[in-house]
Parts: sequence; structure tokens; C-alpha cells
Amino acid sequence: MEQRGAMRVTLKEVAERAGVSRSAVSRTFTEGASVSARTRAKVMRAADELGYSPSVLASSLTTRRTKLIGLVADNFRNPTFLLIFDLFTRLIQERGFRPLLVNLSGETDPQHSLRMLRQYSVDGVIVASSTLPPSFAAAFRDAGLPVVHSFGRYSGESHAHVVGVDNVYCGGMAARTLIEHGYKRIGFIGGPEGATSTIDRLRGFADAMQAHDAAFPRSFAGAYSYDAGRAEMARLIAAGDLADAYFCGDDVLSVGAMDALAEAGLDVPGDVGIIGFNDMDMARWGCIELTTIAQPVSEIIAASVEQVISLIAAPDAVPETRLLPCRVVLRKTLRTV
Repeated sequence: MEQRGAMRVTLKEVAERAGVSRSAVSRTFTEGASVSARTRAKVMRAADELGYSPSVLASSLTTRRTKLIGLVADNFRNPTFLLIFDLFTRLIQERGFRPLLVNLSGETDPQHSLRMLRQYSVDGVIVASSTLPPSFAAAFRDAGLPVVHSFGRYSGESHAHVVGVDNVYCGGMAARTLIEHGYKRIGFIGGPEGATSTIDRLRGFADAMQAHDAAFPRSFAGAYSYDAGRAEMARLIAAGDLADAYFCGDDVLSVGAMDALAEAGLDVPGDVGIIGFNDMDMARWGCIELTTIAQPVSEIIAASVEQVISLIAAPDAVPETRLLPCRVVLRKTLRTV
């Protein structure tokens, strides 16, 4: 391969080296364009010799596709999202697209993100959030952008494609697990009270508790964060109103709650049992060993990427919801049965 320093090899130079027209070179590097096998081989050999890489931006002018997928998220402080971003960006790139990350922390109006993504002419959008309402992703669909709401809320009417879990069922799963472990006074600590994930997990939890004729204390942390979980548990301790066990609506909340209990001289699970949600990597660490409800993050992300790429090719597909199963992972924060 020839070295050209900082100078970019042009399409014209490749055409001259291969002995073909510039349009033949352009067709070779345009997905779906017609070019003979002999011409393609000559062009690819010349491109390799010269170190030529086609300009994605130039190609987008011809194909009217930028190969950009907007990835919109609203909780960059939760460690779970480190895994989520890693998987999303790798899978998007492996499929020949490029991710454009949008930080939506603190926003609930989709219009700002919509304007930004339109400026970059993205081919599709993935909204990665368990807290935003279905109407948020629907705004992108209404604007003509292929969109998938990953970790989104299940509802009877699908306004946009959704891939996630049934949070109502997961809330019931948490309650039943605590009951099966012999706990009598059981509490619920959710994330932000208005978050769709909190609403749904609380609903499922309440239904399961009601089926056992059991009332329960409920409270809400200001965010899905360690500090919020720690502060809420410290408040409950100070009020002298502790339950025997809690379902914390997120693993990070759970770790914060566990530290508040330890600071008060209380043992987990000896004095208070804890079950979380997500099964983030830290949940299995020896210093934590959190019992939790694991959602299939890798499968949700893979399905979301496949769905949005399918929608880019067929944007008029009827919105559908795909829900994947969760499971309880027993560790050391609940007493043994």
C-alpha cells in the first residue's frame, strides 16, 4: 500500500490506477449498485494499493442515507448504562451504521432531541429509557423517523416499536419472592414517582401483595441513583418505620439502601432483606452479592438494533411490542428459605 502522508487519496486516482471510470469506482463502493465482478476486483485492488477509503459523507449525498442511528438516553449516571452503551455502540457499528449519542438527562420533551437528530439526518432512532412514556418515542415516529423504544413501557396500544420487559410482572415477581422467603412486613422503594418504570413495578408489586392480603409501606427516591437510595433508606431509619424487607426498584438504589442500613448498624439480610432490579455487573461483586431481578439486557439491545435497521428499510411497518422474560437471581441479601 502506498503511503500518501496526510493527503487523502481521491476517487479519481483510484479510477486511474484501476483503469476504469470514476462512476465505476463510485458504484463499487455504493451498497446495492450494479458493477461487474471483474471491475469490482480491479477497483478494490487499486483502492488497497493506494490506501483509499470512501467518504461516508460523500456517499450519503448519493444514497440519501447517512448510516447514522441516534441513540437517545436519559440516565448516564446509572452504572447499568455503561453496559448498555457498550453493547449498543458495538452492535450498531458491526451492522455498518454509526451511533450518534444524545444525552437527555433531565428532559422529558422530545422536541429538542428531534431537532438535533434531524440536523444530522439520522436514518433511525433508538430511545434507550425505562422511564420515559410511550408518547416520547411516538413523537419521533410521527415526525417520520424510524424509532424503537428500547426498555420502553408496554401498553395496550403501540405508538412506536418497543423492546423491553413487562415491568408490572417483574414487580409482582419481586413481591412473591419476598413472600416466599418468609418476610411478613414488606416495603417498596421506587425510583422517581412519575417514572413509567416505577409506576409499573409498583403496580405489579401492589397486585401481588393484595393477593396475599398484605398492606405495605411505599416510598420513592428522587432518582435511580446510589445517593437517592441511601438518602431514602436513611430517612426511613430515622423515622423508625423500617420493614423487614424491601424491593428497591433498581440495583443502584439497593446498594445505596444497603449502605444506609450498614451505617445504622443494621445487617443485610439479618435485620432487613433487599431485592433489587437489573442485575448490573456490580450486583455479583463479593462485597455486594445482591439478590435481584435480572432483565435480559443483551437480548433487548440486540433485538432493538435489529428492529431499527429493519425499520430503516421498511419504515411503514406497524408498531409492535416485544417483551422478553426476566428471572430472579438469588444471592446473599435475602435470608434463606
